[in-house]
Amino acid sequence: MNDITKQWQSSLQTCLDTISSHIKLDNHHIFVIGCSSSEVIGEKIGTAGSVEAAKSLYDVFSTFQQHTGVHLAFQGCEHINRALVVERGTARAFQLDEVTAIPHRKAGGAMITHAFEQFSDPVIIEHIKADAGIDIGDTFIGMHLKHVAVPIRSQVKSIGNAHVTMAKTRPKLIGGPRAKYPE
Repeated sequence: MNDITKQWQSSLQTCLDTISSHIKLDNHHIFVIGCSSSEVIGEKIGTAGSVEAAKSLYDVFSTFQQHTGVHLAFQGCEHINRALVVERGTARAFQLDEVTAIPHRKAGGAMITHAFEQFSDPVIIEHIKADAGIDIGDTFIGMHLKHVAVPIRSQVKSIGNAHVTMAKTRPKLIGGPRAKYPE
């Protein structure tokens, strides 16, 4: 592993630590990941998918999953309609409908392809309502988050050359001005 991949991993770990300080994720939660490995290495999104970047970041996500128990969902690019890869057990536990596609570097992207290859029993799903997520390279994960998304700010603003945003979700506040809400 070279210094640049260690730097990517360190930046990602800081982001995940920040998320963990805002929301306790466990096996009852789904965490969505959008990642443009092209952006990480300094190229335009969708043009230069980097297997090296995908592998190095996946290792950090895998460790995060092992420590928290959270279910990971890796989002693909628009060429597969931003579909996601999850473990079959996740799809069953959350009653997610499977669709047919096999991601690859040119349709899906390097990150989802690497996740698909690493998962023990991967399936592709079209829609999800995740509890939290990270977007590396402006891949637009918002469509896969529950309502209401709440931004999480971190001291880390990028991984490699890719802009990073993060969010958690909370239940909607309903009832109007007389309602009371938990703090």
